Amino acid sequence: MTASTVAPEPCFSPLDLQTRPLAWKVGAVIVGSLLLALSSYVEVPMFPVPMTMQTFAVALVGALYGWRLGGITIITWLIEGAFGMPVLAGGAAGIHHFVGPTGGYLFAFPIAGMIMGLLAERGWNGHRVWLAFAGMLVSNVLCLILGAVWLGVLIGAEEALMAGVIPFLAGAVLKSGLGAVTLKLLALGPTRIAR
Repeated sequence: MTASTVAPEPCFSPLDLQTRPLAWKVGAVIVGSLLLALSSYVEVPMFPVPMTMQTFAVALVGALYGWRLGGITIITWLIEGAFGMPVLAGGAAGIHHFVGPTGGYLFAFPIAGMIMGLLAERGWNGHRVWLAFAGMLVSNVLCLILGAVWLGVLIGAEEALMAGVIPFLAGAVLKSGLGAVTLKLLALGPTRIAR
């Protein structure tokens, strides 16, 4: 079989942002930060940390944007929240959220999104749904672990585990499944968006 007859390896993301012009990437950051903000409003009030769809959106942005652009997008969203835009959980805003009970989770988001982006770039994406699920689960669990470490500093390790990890495990599995299905559906669509 010659090189001209070999099918090209599909891009890790149907958005293929790595080959797009800068204007597309800037637009993607804006759309991604909007998605992250909207996910913050899907909230189940819990104390001391609310349950939201943020971890779903963080992992999805990482998977679709890749580790670099995904990280930039998530950091942009967090900066918006720090500067007073109502984009954090339930429309919250302000720098104080970054040192309160949710601070560890907020700082974990870029790391978790970038890890998912790295995994997606290596094939843990919609082309391999079980790997996509595993990557999404890694991203979600990483948020829980890093968030609980900071929460443990504030309220103690055992309390942090009981209030900041255990109640969120079933949600992490469900959100990971939803993320993997979303990636699979997007991968089944057109492989390239019109340039």
